[in-house]
Amino acid sequence: METGQQARRTTVLPWISTVARLGLAAVWLIAGGLKIGDLAASGRAVNAYQIFPYDVAKVIGAAQPFLEIALGLLLLVGLAVRLSAGISAAFLLIFIAGIVSAWSRGLAIDCGCFSSGGELGAGASPVYGWDIARDAGFLVLAGFLLWRPRTRYSMDGVLMGDEQ
Repeated sequence: METGQQARRTTVLPWISTVARLGLAAVWLIAGGLKIGDLAASGRAVNAYQIFPYDVAKVIGAAQPFLEIALGLLLLVGLAVRLSAGISAAFLLIFIAGIVSAWSRGLAIDCGCFSSGGELGAGASPVYGWDIARDAGFLVLAGFLLWRPRTRYSMDGVLMGDEQ
């Protein structure tokens, strides 16, 4: 028998998870959608981090928008939510590590998260603290979905026979 508090939690948590799922879906769809029109620029943005050889950075940059859009679509429809959240968390940790690496090495780049990225022009300053904080916020959404992957209006719920 559920107590009042347990009943509220059972009712509210799936809605919070739904907001987290749709928010993270929007992040990936926007990020990938903004990059997909210019895959060369996406490759240059990855190369600006000076972590990979140029040819490897080009391949990563060309693949990244498609991976982001795929994650966004999976989260949007609510299919494989926990897996999608886990992959999202891994990507976000990689992105945060890349930004920290660029910052610690004194590189002046645009992270390329929601733009074509790359090296900044003379006099422009990077906003690494904001980029890290923003990605950490997205990481919280992914972490919440790892903890509570059951959401409303999702394919996972339909496949599992959950009432929506």
